[in-house]
Amino acid sequence: MKQICKAGAALCLVLALVFGIGAPSRAAEPALDSLVESAAEYIYRTVTAPEVGVIGGEWAVLGLARSDLDIPDEYFEQYYRNVEAYVKEHEGVLHDVKYTEYSRVILALTAIGKNPADVGGYNLLTPLGDYEKTIWQRLNGPVWALIALDSGNYDMPENPDAQTQATREMYLDLILERQLEDGGWSLTGTGQPGETSDPDITGMALSALSRYQDREEVAEAIRKALLCMSEMQNEDGGYSSWETVNSQSCVQMIVALCELGIPLDDARFVKNENTLLDALLSFSVPGGGFANENQADGENLMASEQGLYALVALERFEEGKNSLYQMSDARSISGDGSQEGAGLPGKHADVRRVPVEFPGKTFSDVQGHANQSAIEALASRGIISGKDSGLFDPNATMTRSEFASIVVRALGLVPKANDRFADVAEPEWYAPAVGTANTYGIVSGTSETTFEPLGTITRQEAAVMVAKAAALCGLETQFDADSIRNVLAQFPDYIQSADWARESLAFCYEEGILDSSVIEMQPQQAVQRGEIAQMLYRMIELANLL
Repeated sequence: MKQICKAGAALCLVLALVFGIGAPSRAAEPALDSLVESAAEYIYRTVTAPEVGVIGGEWAVLGLARSDLDIPDEYFEQYYRNVEAYVKEHEGVLHDVKYTEYSRVILALTAIGKNPADVGGYNLLTPLGDYEKTIWQRLNGPVWALIALDSGNYDMPENPDAQTQATREMYLDLILERQLEDGGWSLTGTGQPGETSDPDITGMALSALSRYQDREEVAEAIRKALLCMSEMQNEDGGYSSWETVNSQSCVQMIVALCELGIPLDDARFVKNENTLLDALLSFSVPGGGFANENQADGENLMASEQGLYALVALERFEEGKNSLYQMSDARSISGDGSQEGAGLPGKHADVRRVPVEFPGKTFSDVQGHANQSAIEALASRGIISGKDSGLFDPNATMTRSEFASIVVRALGLVPKANDRFADVAEPEWYAPAVGTANTYGIVSGTSETTFEPLGTITRQEAAVMVAKAAALCGLETQFDADSIRNVLAQFPDYIQSADWARESLAFCYEEGILDSSVIEMQPQQAVQRGEIAQMLYRMIELANLL
């Protein structure tokens, strides 16, 4: 990973580019590696004080933040301070009708590990819960709303002022409904006969649909759109939009293919031996920038910002990393606005880090135990406690109510009874924790009306509950059937696990939440207190909540 010096930053990077100093080689194609560095240096040098804006703002931050370059944290902190000041000055209103303003800022904030649900006391996600206002910009609105919300796996925000509360399905359905006869999409998005697709908006729509391509109707829409874009592609590998050959059309299709997991040398998108990258580079200008339409016109800042994030998207794709818009691996910035322990970008807004309150807390019966470190770490935060004897009893079993209590504390949630279960009476000590764990979807009952609070919890039940808590923290817990089988096949007794538990078990073993070195998983065996402590400790560690 290369570094940009905090003092004389531009000069430092230029020297690194020219002389290769301080730059260990990476697995990516050298030419692409160099292209990213050159484009990043141009943006870093040109956009010195990023702020809220289509130009000189979010797109610059997105490209730099999602690159593999060591941009100084202060650069992103400065952007965040500018955003916070702007939001406060405008009382949380980025624009009255252009709701893509919110989507764009959400993407940039997510990319630098900041929480868009709390910027100067304002929740910038909330406007995207207003269906009518979000779709006012025709197709641009729902497309970018989906990209932004999915970038951090954010819950669809509730908007109390909305005439119609939006859902992801509503935005998705609208995009599908507006697909044109030729297979792509246009900015007007009316879907009327004879309308011609535009590569810019088609690329954006494909990026928005990429997270849903496991659905049959979405997969079919993507297939038609790719065929349309293949047929529209010029012989130089690029596209014409509004009767003009331009770099930004190349950018949106490069990003779309990377989001869909399609290489740029896919035969459908190679024309006269030219790829989309070849077309994009035909707009490159000496010094790292990009022109929009004609190289002779010199660099255009918007085209340069978008050119950077297209190159970054391609580099991430070729290195097997999360795509440009899938930000569970978002940058974590330090300094005065340190994000250490602040959680992942996609976590629920109510999930909070639990600070250390009892440093050095331990129990005599956990000394030398395999789970000692995890037990002590959670005990120091008041997440777990010992028994009346003062011992922890790590090898004892745990009840369902005890688990509900510690997982609620581990996520910093506020306990509140919900009167859902007849066998969880409000006076009982565990009623608030059970109610909260159930309200947030972490635990469910053994029937519609019962919870069995004193029943023991099995290993597979614990895996399911921890996985649900992990999803609430913004972790990706979904596995396809092949991945589940590949992870669990190492255990000869995995067939004894319940179908409903296997995806969660695969997640827990893959992420080290459960010990994959054991010979058997014993899914229906009662889980031990020490093991539960280890599972929760590992989960909140992965969730950046320590």
